[in-house]
Amino acid sequence: MIDSAVIEVRAGNGGDGNVAFIREALLPRGGPGGGNGGDGGDVILIADSTINTLTKFHWQPHFIAKNGSKGDGNKRQGANGDSITVSVPVGTEVWLWEDQQDKELIGDLNQHGQKMVVAEGGRGGWGNAHFVNPTQQEPLLAESGSNGEIRRIRLNLKLLADVGLVGMPNAGKSSILSAISAARPKVADYPFTTLEPVLGVVEFGIKAFVVVDIPGLIEGAHLGTGLGDDFLKHVQRTKVLVHVVDGSEKDIAGRINAINQELIQFDAELAKKPQILAINKSDLDDVSILVDEIKEEIESVKGLHAEVLFVSAATYKGLDDLKKSMIKSVQDVQDIERRHIKPTQENSTKIPVIRPSINKPKTVITREPNGQLRIVHSKAVRLAEGSNLESHEARLQFQRRLDQLKITKALRDAGMKEGDTIVIGNWEFDWD
Repeated sequence: MIDSAVIEVRAGNGGDGNVAFIREALLPRGGPGGGNGGDGGDVILIADSTINTLTKFHWQPHFIAKNGSKGDGNKRQGANGDSITVSVPVGTEVWLWEDQQDKELIGDLNQHGQKMVVAEGGRGGWGNAHFVNPTQQEPLLAESGSNGEIRRIRLNLKLLADVGLVGMPNAGKSSILSAISAARPKVADYPFTTLEPVLGVVEFGIKAFVVVDIPGLIEGAHLGTGLGDDFLKHVQRTKVLVHVVDGSEKDIAGRINAINQELIQFDAELAKKPQILAINKSDLDDVSILVDEIKEEIESVKGLHAEVLFVSAATYKGLDDLKKSMIKSVQDVQDIERRHIKPTQENSTKIPVIRPSINKPKTVITREPNGQLRIVHSKAVRLAEGSNLESHEARLQFQRRLDQLKITKALRDAGMKEGDTIVIGNWEFDWD
């Protein structure tokens, strides 16, 4: 099961604003009529409980929303670009991915139907009708639409299961999962047979719950030994742990301690989860005749808060009792969770959309290698790109707009002098 994928998301660009004038024959007083451009579409992730893998993203790693349309005359606004919604499994973390590594966790989709905007569409540019004011009745300026966000993100799926099977390699976790559910994990007599988490739905009477088989852990797993901690994160969201131990092994208490310590070292909260201790292979003579001795040995384990059951995946002995104990433990946890839900959360039918706040550069002025000053303020750049600055009047209006945006002050603070060449977008002008 693939549980991580890097994808690229591209939001739509905003449409350009329009510079147009309504002729007096069409409107008694005429005047500016350039409409605003439409907004670009967003890329939105939505958590879907019917999906449990990220496999599809390895075949489709690019998602692109539609651009907004440009504005038109007679104050007609351009159409907004269509957003694109991408379904991901419940339990998906979203990380910013830069320089081939995680930079920042920006979201965690852990409820069915929860949405997150991972790339926001660009805003449509204002047409010249927007710039009309008491002192400027015939603006010649308009904005180009802003670019939509382009982002590389890594999706990381923490599998959501009610019960997690943990234990040493070859303890019989996969055999138990196969015996109590329709899951068919690989079963063999060598360590690390299971190389990735396997989910199975267990039905017991009218109840059903999800069990995940976590690949075998060994001492030092939280530090990367063996299969390492790649899959320990999947245990974090389970409600109940079933610790499977091979009853035919020596030093059972030592094995129980070793796994519990790995869980604690990875996340101390794991030690607080309800735990069921399943002693497997009880069908073997050297286990069945030593039941009392094994119980006595288990009682010596410090801090153990587990119900102890003897089971056999081979003969199905004790598996009904194990399932009954699983479902009861899951229900107990769910009851506790319900009691701790605040009324405002419980009665709320609307799940808020996640809109991550990502730091964006706030630079206004930069200096080119040749010493020229470049204006990089986004509003000013869009205004320069969306307007025809060939006319003297348009340039005067543009310069007044720079004053309003406090860019003129920023240029002076950066050392600008009269006659200096200023660069903005693809346009250069001498400051006067």
